[in-house]
Amino acid sequence: MRKLKEVLRLHSLGMSQHQIARSCSVSQSTVHDYVSAAQSAGVKWPLPEEWDDRKIGETLFPQRAAPEVWRKHSEPDWTGIHHELKTHKNLTLQLIWQEKRESNPEGYGYSRYVAAVFMLRTEPTCWIGALLAATVAT
Repeated sequence: MRKLKEVLRLHSLGMSQHQIARSCSVSQSTVHDYVSAAQSAGVKWPLPEEWDDRKIGETLFPQRAAPEVWRKHSEPDWTGIHHELKTHKNLTLQLIWQEKRESNPEGYGYSRYVAAVFMLRTEPTCWIGALLAATVAT
């Protein structure tokens, strides 16, 4: 949708859909969809100044409105888990997961839980390895 404004502007200049597609580096079917949606919504170029990309998208494609975020399981308190791991020396991620799983049997499985924790780390392991290698080398 980033190129929606540009597609509408070029269409108002009388360019063909093929020319617009090549100019904007999008498919011709995308140009056709944008132009058709604008015509059916009665939107013409120039667009009102107060319309941002979100407003244009909602006007032209109301069926594509942002879906509600739905989760089967509630999201764990990642900051709390991080804090617990930092403050308790002998606490492991598996122990925390077992405790959370007892209170919520339908919660995350262990592999998903570990993957999420590692994705949310602040420093990637490759940086840690590189820092350690640099300190050993000096």
